[in-house]
Amino acid sequence: MGFTETRFNVNLSILFTELPLLERPAAARAAGFTAVELWWPWVDAPVPEQAELDALRDALNDAGTRLVGLNFYAGQLPGPDRGALSVPGAESEKFRANVPVAVEFGRSLGCTTFNALYGNRVEGVPAAEQDALALENLAFAARAVGAVDGTMLIEALNAPESPACPIVSAPKAIEVVDAVNAATGLDNTRFLMDLYHLSMNGEDLEEVIDRHTGRTAHVQIADNPGRGAPGTGSLDFSALLERLRKNGYRGWTGLEYKPGDGPSAGAFGWLPAPLRAAK
Repeated sequence: MGFTETRFNVNLSILFTELPLLERPAAARAAGFTAVELWWPWVDAPVPEQAELDALRDALNDAGTRLVGLNFYAGQLPGPDRGALSVPGAESEKFRANVPVAVEFGRSLGCTTFNALYGNRVEGVPAAEQDALALENLAFAARAVGAVDGTMLIEALNAPESPACPIVSAPKAIEVVDAVNAATGLDNTRFLMDLYHLSMNGEDLEEVIDRHTGRTAHVQIADNPGRGAPGTGSLDFSALLERLRKNGYRGWTGLEYKPGDGPSAGAFGWLPAPLRAAK
């Protein structure tokens, strides 16, 4: 596998999780990576203490790692939740409280790309009501991201693992992207193309790439089946990433896979060390 034109980053919320949060940036740097992304690290605290934010910022800076992507608060992730912004009540309120905190934390590190996970369907609440709340919250977040000249991402998950999530296909995610851009007029909302989730949905990855690369601002990869490193499943990432490049994609490709049975540092044998540092 070549991958010489791809800009890789490593997701510190699924890799290096055998280590405490503040030790993960240095571990990623020791493995050769200089760019990282994160799910919201404090699943119980959409607004953590300033000291916790400062400590993580220092850990990233001290390690020489660049934060290139950050999720907004999404509930218990990993866990039963798949987002918060479409969930009426306390979860929606937590999402809105988190938005300015996440945007400022990202901005302080030079990160202006933020992923907004939709949320599972809630029994007893009409889907249309949840979707209206989601659009309101997404527009709120997109405006906050726009204030730092940033990009907000909409990700499609996969139906087998997230059966209660309504955003489980590329076309549905693009529909949400269009709705948010129409609501705000900012045109700063884009598609997060997670090839693992789309593969799990049975979507034609080549068609998705050809159709939606122009609307895509971030890519994530894991092999299928198993959500392991490239080469542990059946996806041809050399061909898929080259197809993305030919379609004009020049953004980051996040490594968002399970490391397997051993330490995360041993899960990158498929990627030659010289290709791991940010380009």
